[in-house]
Amino acid sequence: MIHPVRRIVLVTAGVLLGLCSAVPVAYADDPGPLYRLVDTAAARLLTADPVAAFKWVNGGSIEDSARAGQVLNAAGADARNRGLDENLVRQAFENQIHATEGVEYTRFGQWKFDPTHAPTSAADLSQTRSAIDEFNRALVAEMATQRDVLFNRNCAGALDAARTSVAAARQLDPLYRQALDVATASYCA
Repeated sequence: MIHPVRRIVLVTAGVLLGLCSAVPVAYADDPGPLYRLVDTAAARLLTADPVAAFKWVNGGSIEDSARAGQVLNAAGADARNRGLDENLVRQAFENQIHATEGVEYTRFGQWKFDPTHAPTSAADLSQTRSAIDEFNRALVAEMATQRDVLFNRNCAGALDAARTSVAAARQLDPLYRQALDVATASYCA
């Protein structure tokens, strides 16, 4: 298992690299129809560590209702523009936000138990939020692309397969695997 502080450094570097290229996707041999959607959700979740570090170092609150509102409104508007059910997309993003906050709370708890592993510096939050905004747009676009799968009776099986493949490809630890399950819980209509 990667040490939490090292994970933050690695994730921050990955987020910043992701800003310079397309959404990073960890491909599997046979990704299935929902792989890209679930992988993008995982990539977005991995921003939780640098966000938590920033909030820890700067004394910020984990829950940010103003930012969450901005994310939900933007996702809802994007959904409408793509002919998607705005309420379903908003629910998916609420789950994503709750999963991210869960990771952040866990990190705060770990750092309280062992302050020697707490971060002492953090990347600028605006860069990470720019990456999150890109992931958000990619998530809604992929939901639109996969709308037939998401409304199909076989969606649950495709979603489980994608979660398993993404978790393996990204080597998600149990915390991030649980967060991925929460983030994608409402994908199948």
